[in-house]
Amino acid sequence: MKYVPLLAIAMSFLVTGCASVTMAPQADSAKAKQFAAPGANNAGLYVYRNSFVGKALKKDIFIDGNCLGESAPDVFFYTEVAGGKTLKISTESEFSPNELTLSVDSGKNYFVRQYIKMGVLIGGAGVELVTEQQGKTDIAPLEMAQAGKCSVTK
Repeated sequence: MKYVPLLAIAMSFLVTGCASVTMAPQADSAKAKQFAAPGANNAGLYVYRNSFVGKALKKDIFIDGNCLGESAPDVFFYTEVAGGKTLKISTESEFSPNELTLSVDSGKNYFVRQYIKMGVLIGGAGVELVTEQQGKTDIAPLEMAQAGKCSVTK
């Protein structure tokens, strides 16, 4: 009996299909996947989602409370941020936002993976820092989503 709610959730994911978001132009995606060094005094930040779990979910991502974008399966975002500072990268989840605090240095790229986890009523989300090599490997088959569009404001 305790598995009935989980089964209902799993079935709803199968029925609803995959979530989609507005994508950035293909040329912008290809340029970002060159992983060039960011501009002077900046750090590059890649945030991506490549998990199989939660294909029907879209989840907002924020940097210091500002909307980076709404993620969907198999997409990434790229943005440049001021180097030499500490950022708070957060994503919405079932019960509360999940956050990652990250100190960034100028001239470097950073890679953050958003992952979906099962929740009681709907899937939650989290964010984690990954190595540069892992980030580049994970992002290579993904496409870039258009930044700046979130479903919720902070």
